[in-house]
Amino acid sequence: MDGDEAYLLLLLSDSNLPTGSFVASSGLESYVTHGFLTGGPSSEVSKSVPSGTGPIVDFVRSSLSTYSRSALPFVADAHQLVQSRISQCEEGHDVTLQETLKDFASIDDLYDTMTLNHITRRASTSQGVALLTLYSKGFARPISKSDSTSEEDKRDLYLSRLIDELKLSVRRGDTPGHLPTCWGVLTGALGLSLERSQFLHLFLYARGLLSAAVRMNNLGPYGAQQLLLHTIRPLVEQEAKLCSHLRTGLNFPSTDSDDLGTLDGPAMTWPLGEVLAGRHDLQHSRVFNS
Repeated sequence: MDGDEAYLLLLLSDSNLPTGSFVASSGLESYVTHGFLTGGPSSEVSKSVPSGTGPIVDFVRSSLSTYSRSALPFVADAHQLVQSRISQCEEGHDVTLQETLKDFASIDDLYDTMTLNHITRRASTSQGVALLTLYSKGFARPISKSDSTSEEDKRDLYLSRLIDELKLSVRRGDTPGHLPTCWGVLTGALGLSLERSQFLHLFLYARGLLSAAVRMNNLGPYGAQQLLLHTIRPLVEQEAKLCSHLRTGLNFPSTDSDDLGTLDGPAMTWPLGEVLAGRHDLQHSRVFNS
């Protein structure tokens, strides 16, 4: 990992990034309200887990497992779509924004179809468009359009126009703008490798779950950090490794040499989590929007 990529990881892992992730619990609040946090930990929880945190670890494991299998294929396809367009632009090919927008919409619409409840869709789209705004206002390099003569300037100008058009498409309702697909676009535009992009996405998802547990007073801040370092890290590493090859199966330019990855598509693996997430708005009082 070079210095540029390491610095990008530091920027993207900043909890102060204005992405709206702090308002989502990804079903944890409903899980707690329905009484699933009061039982003992499952047999899968290691004895080394701090006392009283077993049910939280159970939730994170199940939620992370289903999310990695349902979201990482879309992160990968969106990331590779942007990277392939950048390569074509650098090689001097005529790359139209409309073609890229159409391909992105196909990926995004498929994720919307596979997201089984409206609560998750609502949280995902609000965070997705926030990532596009983050690139436009926070990460895009300022370029004078009249002086954009170098290849780097042309590439950055193309990316700025692309993401601006994506934001307009989302606001017009032409495409939902979900979190995994917009994350793939963001990290692809920034030049972060796909492997790092997927791993960081899962890490931020897991960290968000523990952050929600802290806000609901189900876990202390020190305990959350302890879990994140010693217990959650191997879970994130395992899921990132198991699901890194998954793709949506849509026919887009890919940098993968192994075409067999498209045979294993996205899937939901935790029906209970989907049911509880869909019941979020039925709670009498709520801290989060999902």
